[in-house]
Parts: sequence; structure tokens; C-alpha cells
Amino acid sequence: MKQVAQYQDGRLELQEVAAPQLVPGGVLVRTTCSIISPGTEKMKLEQARMSLLQKARARPDQVRKVLDTARTLGWKSAYEKVKNRLESPTPLGYSAAGVVEAVDPLNRRFRVGDRVACGGAECAFHAEYISVPDLLASPIPDGVEDWEAAYTTLAAIAMQGVRQTNSRIGDRILVIGQGLVGLLVTRLLQLSGARVLASDYDDSRLRIAETMGAERIVNPGVNSIADCVSEWTMGDGVDAVVICASGKGKGVADTAIASVRDRGLLVIVGNHDAELSWKTAYMKDIQVRYSKSYGPGRYDPSYEWGGIDYPIGHVRWTENRNFEACLQLMKTGQLDLTALTTRRAPFDTVLQVYEKLVQPGNTDVGVVLEYGYSVPDSVPAGQQVGGDPKKLQAMTLNEVDRIHVLGAGNFARTMLLPHLKGHLQFGAVVNGTGLSASHVKDKFGFETAGTDPGAAFGNSRGAVLIATRHHLHAPFVLLGLKSDQHVFVEKPLCLERDELERIDEAMANSRGSVMVGFNRRFAPAVVEARKLLSLQAGPKAVTYQVFAGELPKEHWYANIEESGGRILGEACHFFDFFTYMIGSRPITISALPIGNGNGSDCLCAQVGFADGSTAQLLYTASGDHAFPKETWRIFCGNAVVECDNFQRLTIYQRRKKLEHTYSSKGHAEEMKAWREFLKGKCDHPLPYSESRKSMMLTFAALQAVRENRTIGLDLL
Repeated sequence: MKQVAQYQDGRLELQEVAAPQLVPGGVLVRTTCSIISPGTEKMKLEQARMSLLQKARARPDQVRKVLDTARTLGWKSAYEKVKNRLESPTPLGYSAAGVVEAVDPLNRRFRVGDRVACGGAECAFHAEYISVPDLLASPIPDGVEDWEAAYTTLAAIAMQGVRQTNSRIGDRILVIGQGLVGLLVTRLLQLSGARVLASDYDDSRLRIAETMGAERIVNPGVNSIADCVSEWTMGDGVDAVVICASGKGKGVADTAIASVRDRGLLVIVGNHDAELSWKTAYMKDIQVRYSKSYGPGRYDPSYEWGGIDYPIGHVRWTENRNFEACLQLMKTGQLDLTALTTRRAPFDTVLQVYEKLVQPGNTDVGVVLEYGYSVPDSVPAGQQVGGDPKKLQAMTLNEVDRIHVLGAGNFARTMLLPHLKGHLQFGAVVNGTGLSASHVKDKFGFETAGTDPGAAFGNSRGAVLIATRHHLHAPFVLLGLKSDQHVFVEKPLCLERDELERIDEAMANSRGSVMVGFNRRFAPAVVEARKLLSLQAGPKAVTYQVFAGELPKEHWYANIEESGGRILGEACHFFDFFTYMIGSRPITISALPIGNGNGSDCLCAQVGFADGSTAQLLYTASGDHAFPKETWRIFCGNAVVECDNFQRLTIYQRRKKLEHTYSSKGHAEEMKAWREFLKGKCDHPLPYSESRKSMMLTFAALQAVRENRTIGLDLL
């Protein structure tokens, strides 16, 4: 595997090394993303490039160790020790995310395939594989992308600093230093209800601080912090000061003490060697606290490496519980990391990234390294490139110049294309019959029409919409990914598991993306219901009834070779609905066929989720057309949500009944989301990892029917 290695003589290399072994009770993780902290790691790079004299001046503690060695073992031994130190590589990195590849038998929390956030300067390196003890890893919730979860360790450092302030609603707090941790502190304080004044010499960071929730900003190179604090607090002083700036000396500490109110609080986060002016601090009776890294448990071998957790009744917020809290804030969208992510780059360009960090004037804050693929240069902030099949794929505004369409049937003409027309340029439309293709060309303004699918592929700047019959979905998706194109494919994504595996591989080597037409998650009724669910604690119970009606024998769905059957071709919608609404990982599924068929047409299925939720699907052809085609109910917390045909949504809560009416099943909203993505205005609206999960759940349902047993979903 490849890993970043730093030498104390200034060298930095990307080396091929052996993969680590499992630690007792831990997990082996295939890294998908890791974070470079410009403050900490830039400091390490600069220190490594110092002369021996500069190193001695910067690290007098290390000089003392050398002198101690010389006194006890002689100068020759001291020299050899220094030489060995300079020649030995050290790892970089301490905040990462990835997928569990192996689990030690002593571990009971994780399974192979779990996505995890990992921390620790002793293990969470910039490397393709990392071996992490149990309590330095935390499960990544559904809805949190790997690049976001990779920030977890840094966010936990900030969270622990915020906890040390004992901040309350309305408190006024000064945060000195708006580097990566300082910006995270600013955001977390704002979430706690505090009012934040952010200080930094870099105006670009101050602009980010405003995005992260700072009420006011001040550049001490332009205006006095003390004057700004006095005006802001009407002379009282702030309730607390959080120092997130590295360095040492009296300057920053004197500013902090001058800014804080009587009996206020000074919290020092990170590498700042403060010299306090005793008399001023004494007269204000201030408290000084140092915030130790990610929280209680840090640097305790019995906790971190022995797996001995602290009882929650005695220690509420350990470092692992801080991890979990940060990930939850990411899941709810409250901790949005987009603004502070100034660069995203492939792992194999890491040396160039580090070189840019040490260049004068570099303004990077959060740098995401992304693993599993290879491209020639780094990608600016806001973009992603191909790689791990479970990663979000994004793009820039000018990457797509037109949309090509495969399949010009009624569904595409009525449900999809009207919502794209006038927003993006149409290229080629391809259909099995030239007549239909020509009709659609004239109606929607395509440049060309034809019957050769090759017209839609080969141009990486052209997106592809696939609305053909189901058996052609996977082959065309593969062609689109091979051409590095962004693909929209109507459900199902594919008809066989081996096709899904080939798409996984194609995703790993493509700069394109895939969005599957699971429109129901975009329906206004679903959006409204999901808002309510996000506020409900505990497991959920979902029932979904689908009256599909009898299928005419001449319908192409009756041809299993083309359609895959109604369960694979249609019920995948509802399995996607379950995973989206519940927001937890499905772990089991059982299913029975309805009637004497083989389960490819109608079934009753039960899905169990990791958080204790359950979902039941009844998909049947029997019934009466006076009854709604689709009805669903969700029981959760202190509420019940009921919906008929995505037109009428009823919410029962606090002994009251509230009704909403809608007219969309989500197709218009789905197309709008995709076109906004193609314009570079938003992230991918339906990441491949979520669509893949829904397809795997559908395949498992068919397997459960055919084998008459409950299927475990360890691989989802």
C-alpha cells in the first residue's frame, strides 16, 4: 500500500509499504478520505526543513533530551540517536474515514463493509490502509459522505474545546485564530447558542468564519481586538476567549485577558504556549483551561488501545462520544463543512499538495485527500473525481455542455425531458426506431436523432440520460462511466448482481457519476415527512402498500429477460424509500411471494434496520382501482405520518391532525436536482452508494423469496 512518509531532514515521500496488521480488538480500514490540517501539518513540514540549529532553537525540549543522552551514554550515542531520528520516516495524518476490511475477533461493534470515521496520530495516517483500535473509530451515519466524516477527529478537537467553555445561550465568546480548528470552534459555538466574535489576520478565513456562524469578525492587523470587544459587549468583555492560534509568548494571551470579562474563562486549544500576565489575570480572577485533544480518553492507553470505555454516568463525553456527536451534526446538516474545504485532491498527488501548503500566500484551510483512483492533478474545492464506488461524484459548471438521451419512449417524453428542456442543451437523442427519435428531436430541440447508441458516448463533457428498457440499463451505464460521463438512469440500475459489481468497478475508475431514477425520495410529500422524522427519536415502523394492478400479458414487463420482473423493476422504488426515510443501515430482510409465482411479480417483505426500525412492503396485483395505488404510514416517536398517492399527506401529532396536499410524485424535483448538479450548483442529489444499497436490498428480497429464508445484509 501507499503511505506518506516524512523525514526530519526535510524529505517527504509517498512510499510503498506493507499494510498494517489488525490491532487487538480493532479494525483494518481501507481509507477513502483523509484530512490534511494545514496548521498542524504545515508546522511539521516547516520544522523538518529547518537546519539543526533552527531545530534546536524551535525545540529546546528535544535538545535537553539529547544532552541527557550525552550525559548518560556519551556523545557518540547521542549523535547516533539524533542521526537515527533524522533518517527515520514518520507518518502524517490523524483524521480519516474509510471502509472496514477486516475485524479482530475481539471486536463486537463493527462488521466488514461498515463505513467508519477514524482518529489518532498513532494510527489514522495518510495511507491506503490503517489499523485502528475500537474506540478510535466511529460508525458513519447514512447521509454523511466519506469526505465529511474524515473531518470527525478535527471536529472532535473543536467540540472538546467548546465543551471547556461551558457556553450557554447568549454567551459572547471571542475565538482567536480561524484556522481549521478555529473555524470548527466558531461553528460549534454558534450551534450551542453562543454569539461569536472571530479574529484572524487572514481576511479569506474571516469570510469563511462568517459563513460558519460568526456574528462579528475582526482582523487585528487592521483593527484592535480589544476595541472591537469593548464596543460589542458595551465595555463588559466577553464571557470566554478560545485561543486556536499556534505559537507562544505574551501577545495573544494579553489580548485574551484584556478582552475577557471579570471571572471569565480562557480556553487554550492546540499548540499554543501562552505566557500569562499574572497581575492582569489575577485581578480579573479568570480561569484558564487547556483543552486536551479529542476529549477524555485521549492518551490513555487502557482506553484507546485496551478498549476500556469510561462509564457514561461518570464521563459523559469521551473522545469516541465526541466523534459520534460530530457525525450526528454532519448528518443533520448543522455542521456543513463545504465552506472550509478549500481543496480536494487525489491521494497520489499528496506531495504536490504539501508543496502548495508551504508556499507563501497559501490560503488553504481544509484539504481532503481522496483515495482509490489516480488522476494527474488535484481538484479545486467543490469538485470530486472518480474513485471509490461509494463516493459522491461532483463536477464543475463547465464540465457538461449537453445532454444525450437513450430511449425516447412515452415516459421520457412526459416525465423527464419537459423538466430539462430550456435549462440545458440537448445533444443526441437515440431510440430503437428512427421515427420516434426524430419526433423527440423536433419536439425538444435536440441537435441530432438516430438509432446508434454510440452517438451518446465518448464525449466526457456530455451527460447521458438512459430511459430504455431495463436490460439495457447496465450496459449503457458502463459505457457512460467508461467515457467519464455523468449518467442518469431510470430504475432499476441493473438486473443482476454481477452487473452491479461491474458498475462498482467502473465507478472506481471513472470521473463520471451515476444517478438512479428513484423519484419518490424527491416528492414534496416525502420531503415534508422526512423533516418530521428527523426530529423524532427512536426506531421507526413503516408500512407501504402498493396496489399495482394486473399486468397485461402483452406488456413488456411480462418479459423477464427485458424487465427483470415487477419486483426488480418497480419494487426497488419502495426499498429505496425505506432506506431513505429510516436513515439507518438495513441488516435483514425476509419475504414471501404472493400467489404461486416465483416472487418476481408480487411479494410481502419485511426489512430490519440497525437502529431497531422495521419496514414492511406489500406489493400486490390484487385489489380494486378505487383504492389508492400507493399508500404508506410511518409510526415514529410521538407522531404518525400517512400518505395516499403522494397527493395527501396527513400528520398525526399532539392529538392533532394536519393535512397537506401535493400534486407531484417527484419526477420534476428529481430532474431539477440533477440539472442543478450538472450546472455545478449543488452536490450530487443521490449518491451512488445510496442507489447501490437500494439495489442490493432488492436483490436480497428476491433471494429471500426464492430461498424461503431471512437474508442477512452484511455487505450493505
